[in-house]
Formats: sequence, structure tokens, C-alpha cells
Amino acid sequence: MPPKNPAPRTVTAGSPLTLPCGAVLPNRIAKAAMSEQLAAIDGSPSPRLTRLYSAWGRGGAGLLVTGNVMIDRRAYVEPRNVTLEDDRHLEAVGNWARAGSRAGAVMVMQINHPGRVAVGPLHRRPVGPSALRPQALGFNLRTPRALSLDDIADLRRRYARTAELAVTAGFSGIQVHAAHGYLLSQFLSPVANQRDDRYGGSPENRRRLLLEVVTDVRDAIGPDAVVSVKLNSADFQHGGLDETESLAVALALEQAGIDLLEISGGNYEAPAMTGVVQGSTRAREAYFLRYAETLRARTAMPLMLTGGVRTLDFINDVLARGSVDVIGLGRPFAVRPAIAADLLTGAGEPQVLPTAPQIPLPAATPINSYLQLAWHAANFRRIAAGKQVRAPGVVRTLAAAGTTVTARALTQF
Repeated sequence: MPPKNPAPRTVTAGSPLTLPCGAVLPNRIAKAAMSEQLAAIDGSPSPRLTRLYSAWGRGGAGLLVTGNVMIDRRAYVEPRNVTLEDDRHLEAVGNWARAGSRAGAVMVMQINHPGRVAVGPLHRRPVGPSALRPQALGFNLRTPRALSLDDIADLRRRYARTAELAVTAGFSGIQVHAAHGYLLSQFLSPVANQRDDRYGGSPENRRRLLLEVVTDVRDAIGPDAVVSVKLNSADFQHGGLDETESLAVALALEQAGIDLLEISGGNYEAPAMTGVVQGSTRAREAYFLRYAETLRARTAMPLMLTGGVRTLDFINDVLARGSVDVIGLGRPFAVRPAIAADLLTGAGEPQVLPTAPQIPLPAATPINSYLQLAWHAANFRRIAAGKQVRAPGVVRTLAAAGTTVTARALTQF
């Protein structure tokens, strides 16, 4: 007979997790969103994007979160982002969903609008909560148009429609991107949002749109699909969203009934999500752990921690302590598509996870971060083609960056 009071089972990276909606993650390792820039010219998921997710799906992760999927083709984060406004490309979207989930991973589509940091189309004026330019170099060239109440109502419909299409096509749910200085993050920010109507001013008003979007999305996809939100722990800029207010937003999202909160931080002006701005977390591993632990003390909502996680010992430690429920890895998947399987089986040691090449530009760390991301984007294309990922190197990284810049220039219009 089993003991009357069996010892609690220790949670590890390989433990399954049942989300409030009923979706079951087979393990606690997630591929976090990275912008793949592999859509076809018409905004549909390309065969190359589908092959990339097939590789990641076989790689052992319990959760795959896609890169940005745009809710409006009039504004995108980067060239060749997937756009999902209607059902014209639903077959290709379904192929994408099946490719990632075939081996058991839960596929979640990240849906987003860039707001005032849209890179294109260049002939269109970007929009934002207020007519205020961001301070980030390159994004401060155009003054955004402040959204009207009718515009906001249209945006709400677009978020809900994109979510509905994603689930109809076969995705297990969606992630609403409310971090990194994109549109919903802009509404949360006292710096970007200086409205004087019901969507601005007080913290409650500035979080109103996000909560409305979450409600609209839930109504569109039902109680059994995943509704996740990606939220900044802080904006890491003077006058921006701070940790205290972010915690209040997180608790409001719990009340709204989301299934998983992914914790991140920063924006284009202070890119903490890339490690350029780091807090004093344990041994500099996991940029946003302290925030996660503070939030955990106030909520049982499932939490996903992404950013700077580098060792299996650390992953198992924070999961066993219950600090978070899911560990998100981004750039390591661009280096080793089967990194999750390697971690779960103990293969592929040493324990330090692979990271991006470091370019010798200590005085220009944002440029360094951009070059690393460009190198990863080149790796996505190699993974999709079934090729070996190349070893980090300065020459290859600079070449990848040049290719990315050229692609942007050719597709801005």
C-alpha cells in the first residue's frame, strides 16, 4: 500500500504542466518567441518557416511560442513577419501549426501590433497611444498618429480575429505580446501614453486596453484554448512602467483568467530582454528572476521566465522551488534546435547552454545585440534547410547582419 502522506514529487524540467484551460505541456522547457522573418512576400507562413518549426517540434520542447504574427498588414515589426488578418492563408497556417505540434509540443501563436515602432511600410505613418516619438535611434524619425477611440475598437477586433483564426487553423492558443515597447506595452507606459481619456492617465486606465484585448481574445477562442500574455517586469527607462505597476498589471491579468504569464523586460530604448540592461539576479543568470519571485509570492498563476537562463542546474532549481512553472529559452534554440531534448536527457553537456557570438564592440552593446540577432536569423534559414548551424564567428555574423539589412531595405515598401 502507498504511504498515507507520500512525499511531494519534485518538479523538474521534465515534469508535465497542466494549464488552467486544460492544455498539458509535456515538459517545462519552452521555445520563447524569436522573430523568424520567414513569411512569404504575401505574409503567409512559408514552407521554410514550416520546416523550421518541424525541426523545433522534434527538438523536445514542451511549448513552442512563435515569433511575431501581425494583426494588421499595415504595420509590422520586421519585414517578412507572418500576417494573419483573414482566412486567405489558413491552410498554410494549419501546416505551420501541425509541423510544430506533431511530436507533442503545444503550439502557441504570438500576436502583436508594433504601434509606434513599426518598421514598415515606410510610406505609412505609425500609430501609438499618443503622438510621441520613441527615443530609440532609427525609430524616432516619424511622429506617430495618436489612435482614436474608433481605431482602438478596430484594434480590439483585430486581436480577437487573429486569435480566432490561429485556433481554427490548429494552434493550441495565442500569446498576446504586451512587452518590449510594442503597442500594448506602449499603452502601459507613462512615457508613451499621455492620453487624457479612459485609456490614459491612471494606471488602471493605461492597462485597460490590454485587459480588454485579453477578454476579447478569450471570448473569441473559448475556455479550452491557451491565452498567454508576455509582460515587461519593467521598461528599464526613466518614467516608464516600473516593477510596482507591472505587478499590479500581472495580478489584474490573473483575475482576467489568463493561462500563462511570460515575464520579460525592456524595449527598443532599453533592451533588457537582450541582456544589455541586467539586474543583480543570481550569478547574472535569468535577468528577471527577482521579479518572478516577488510575483510568485502573490499569485498561483502559471509563470514563464525567459531571458538569460543558461544552465540545467539553474532550471531545475527554480522549478523545484516553485519560483516559476516554465522556463523559456530563445537564442539557444537558434544554435541547437534540439536543445530541449539534450537538456531533458542530460546529453550535450557541458551544462552551459550555447549563446550567440560576442562581437568585439564593447562601446556599442545595442549594435552587438543586433548583430547577434542577425546571426541567429541566418541560423533559422540553415535549420529550415536541414543544414548544420555554423560556429559563431565575427565574419559570419557581420555577413548575416548585412543580409538582414539588405532584406529590410528591399521589403520596406
